[in-house]
Amino acid sequence: MSGSDEANGTSLGLSASFLEGAMNQAIGIRLRQERRRLGLTLQEVADRASLSLGMISKIENAQTSPSLRTLARLSQSLDVPVTTFFRGFEEERDASYVRSGEGIELVRQGTRHGHRYELLAAAKGAQRRVQPFLVTLSEESETFPLFQHDGVEFLYALEGEVIYRYGQHPYELKPGDSLMFDGQIPHGPEHLNQLPARFLSITVELERDQLPVER
Repeated sequence: MSGSDEANGTSLGLSASFLEGAMNQAIGIRLRQERRRLGLTLQEVADRASLSLGMISKIENAQTSPSLRTLARLSQSLDVPVTTFFRGFEEERDASYVRSGEGIELVRQGTRHGHRYELLAAAKGAQRRVQPFLVTLSEESETFPLFQHDGVEFLYALEGEVIYRYGQHPYELKPGDSLMFDGQIPHGPEHLNQLPARFLSITVELERDQLPVER
């Protein structure tokens, strides 16, 4: 066998091992979810499926690859289709990978005030409800504590110092500080104490009954 053949064989082996591990992880997660949905203990599931307690524990913790016969027993004991256990594995979506400095610069409400927005992930489908931005404030930037939008926003300060207002509350944001709030309440930088300032901004669209409660 040539060196390239050996490398390809090793790559295929690692790929198969990864897929097996991912499948076991998906099965374990689904089993735990269904068990908890029914309010069952590990022992109760084991008794229903005529399996050992140790086997149920290993499956939930992705420490073993259950046979189709074992999955059939579990599906009967939990009253769910066998395909339920593969749902998490089948629903895997592509990841969004963006190299440093290669995020897409977008025009948003704060652009006219000198705020630079770099989109860090090009999400698709349902994932589009999550939008991560790298926000940069420079000497040309202006204060504007009146932003409003749907969903929840999470800020994580990376560089510089700003006073960030949320409603009636001013917050001093220095590197390492974070803030999460309801986007519909007026918010934004009120004082630019040290520039340039950069922070990670993640906006998540949620139903109104899921928004955080101001304390």
